[in-house]
Amino acid sequence: QVHLVESGGGLVQPGGSLNLSCAASGFIFEEAAMSWHRQGPEALGTEREFVARISSSGLNTAYSRSVRGRFTISRDVTKKTVLLQMTDLQPEDTAVYYCKASGGSDVHWGQGTQVTVSS
Repeated sequence: QVHLVESGGGLVQPGGSLNLSCAASGFIFEEAAMSWHRQGPEALGTEREFVARISSSGLNTAYSRSVRGRFTISRDVTKKTVLLQMTDLQPEDTAVYYCKASGGSDVHWGQGTQVTVSS
């Protein structure tokens, strides 16, 4: 059974940093592209916003325009985790952040972790 468990969310002041982690199990981690998506409080009921993606090999990454230069995605094959390092956080980054695994036609989501940026 596939499990994706996000952690690391919390409350941070504008300009602060947080590191999110996604622990994966139940599938061949090395064969899955991994990505982070988010859904802000004003976007409930709409599609989750793409944030960052890393290829199965870890050699290729992609970022949304809104986070490029501030967020960094990486993966640790040994620990089967995907990390999202977030810096210079702003109130508009407030959202529930979800981890996603994509392999072939299979797609799996984690339960999400809340990130709140507020003074």
